Amino acid sequence: MTDPIAPITQDVLTLPRKAEEGARKNLVGLTRDALQDALVAAGTPEKQAKMRTNQVWQWIYHWGVREFAAMTNLAKDYRALLADNFEIRLPEIVTRQVSEDGTRKYLVRINGGHKVEVVYIPEEDRGTLCISSQVGCTLTCSFCHTGTQKLVRNLTAAEIVGQVMLARDDLGEWPRPGAPKDETRLLSNIVLMGMGEPLYNFENVRDAMKIAMDGEGLSLSRRRITLSTSGVVPEIARTAQEIGCLLAVSFHATTDETRDRLVPINKRWNIETLLAALKAYPKASNSERITFEYVMLDGVNDSDDDAWRLVALLEGIPAKVNLIPFNEWPGAPYRRSSNNRIRAFATILMNAGYAAPIRTPRGEDIMAACGQLKSATERARRSRAEIAAEAGL
Repeated sequence: MTDPIAPITQDVLTLPRKAEEGARKNLVGLTRDALQDALVAAGTPEKQAKMRTNQVWQWIYHWGVREFAAMTNLAKDYRALLADNFEIRLPEIVTRQVSEDGTRKYLVRINGGHKVEVVYIPEEDRGTLCISSQVGCTLTCSFCHTGTQKLVRNLTAAEIVGQVMLARDDLGEWPRPGAPKDETRLLSNIVLMGMGEPLYNFENVRDAMKIAMDGEGLSLSRRRITLSTSGVVPEIARTAQEIGCLLAVSFHATTDETRDRLVPINKRWNIETLLAALKAYPKASNSERITFEYVMLDGVNDSDDDAWRLVALLEGIPAKVNLIPFNEWPGAPYRRSSNNRIRAFATILMNAGYAAPIRTPRGEDIMAACGQLKSATERARRSRAEIAAEAGL
């Protein structure tokens, strides 16, 4: 394995683009059933279909192979059949930036020339990849830089799981045939906390995460995957049933008046409705608590009264609260709460029995911190006054 985090400041990775790109079917992002159907349609005998599906799946998702010619347990004529009909294509890394703290931010090009951002955060006991589910976002949360970018489209399952695969490329983490088995996982966790609202792109997110969790491929435990939603209530129970991952909620306020302003989806599904869905969440337990994300905004949602209201609202929900110091961005209409105010808020929650870690901002120097992701190519140039007006300030 190559040195995964050699010191780099910024560079551009140029990947070759096939002349016939799009002419052959991309196998990345297909579910097992869809992959098998595609292989049969291309001429794979029905009796061999399950075996061939398993073989191709392992080459793509366990070994990270991109060329059919390298799939050495397949006959040459079958590899030729695959090459004639299919391709293994990922999104392209356009730029990679590395923060002083080791955080990596990738600007990634997807089909149509659109770009999204992906962030890898290395820590002592884990490596977390923050991936995007949409180009832009439809939610317009007033404190979030990503929310000031209009929604362009949903990402496909291939574009979502492809973010995981390209990060493994960059980390040099694919196993090598014949090499000693290495259980070290530089990319050990996934959080769907990048650009977009995952539950507004449910099917593609579900299929991508099923691929990520498959034991014969990327093999990430469902408890290593956290999906963050702003509160799309009708899809919350479905998340437990069809994906089974951990759940996080962008909460950020303790009254409907404040949450309407910070997280406008609250006008459709208010706090009471959201909390009712969370209390019924099938996976919620003391061992699989729901994470409440709470960005700390000076003078907006950070008072002792807010903390006590939050304690009351969480009653009956296995929960922990991640307190997030506001990560400022150009034109932001808010300021970060002081360290003393954040600590006082956390103390009230902890004394009430809730874990309330204060998130350490990562990658701020490259605009890779929570709430800062925004593709420069899609960015609307707006003034602080315009953004503040939309926030109702």
